Amino acid sequence: MILLTGATGTVGRALLRQLPGEVKVRVMARDPGRVTGARPDVETVAGDYEDARSLDRALAGVRTAFLVTTAVGGRDDESFLRAARGAGVRRVVKLSAAAVLDDRAQDLITRWQRASEEELRGSGLEWTLLRPRAFMSNSLSWAASVRSEGVVRALHGTSANSCVDPRDIARAAVRVLTEEGHDGRAYTLTGPEAVTPVEQTRQLGRLLGVPLRFEEMSREEARAGLGRRYPEPVVEALLASAERQLAGAKARVDGAVSTLIGRPAGTFRQWARDHLEAFAPVTG
Repeated sequence: MILLTGATGTVGRALLRQLPGEVKVRVMARDPGRVTGARPDVETVAGDYEDARSLDRALAGVRTAFLVTTAVGGRDDESFLRAARGAGVRRVVKLSAAAVLDDRAQDLITRWQRASEEELRGSGLEWTLLRPRAFMSNSLSWAASVRSEGVVRALHGTSANSCVDPRDIARAAVRVLTEEGHDGRAYTLTGPEAVTPVEQTRQLGRLLGVPLRFEEMSREEARAGLGRRYPEPVVEALLASAERQLAGAKARVDGAVSTLIGRPAGTFRQWARDHLEAFAPVTG
């Protein structure tokens, strides 16, 4: 049996839809009612990383687990891996991030991700790490201003990122969850090219058939916007990450996606075309 965590997130939702029907799947979620798109035979259980008993119930009979944690600075990985060892889990596939490979990345989020990876590598379990670049779906944060104003607002419009289609991350996860031969491997998952926010704006406009305008945000405007969603230490970490992107740290393209899924990684244009309805102006 495979246990999925993070099934209400961007990658987890795609992974839940893509796992083969013959694979026995259980989903652990804090709120099982938020899990959508699961096959009728998928078991959904309530579980919380801070509730050891719920972890024991979720992990009973599980052979392989897909681990997603998001509490920056927390000990969710430690709690889960302790329970996984006790339950006899064989292998854990963890969703991490490409930034862990950059020695210049010393922000709070990346330090926590590195520590979480070390926790897994030292757990005694078989492990595989998936390290994606930014998700192409992050551009959905522009949808409201594109629909209402024809404007994309972002920090550092000319900074390039080899962002990746979350569906490709899920496809890669299917392979490593259901195949042998991935123990002790770490895969950096990127798109096929590095694109800038200005280029993404241009591509969106062409697909929509309307002229879109890019407006450069100042650092303080970006800080204020992020501060409405995240605590201050996380905001500062995200701003530091943006500065590294401006310096070229996120432009490198890796071929791991193609190797794992057996075809070229999807482009931003392909992702945008498939999600164009989210950006289309409201009419009528």
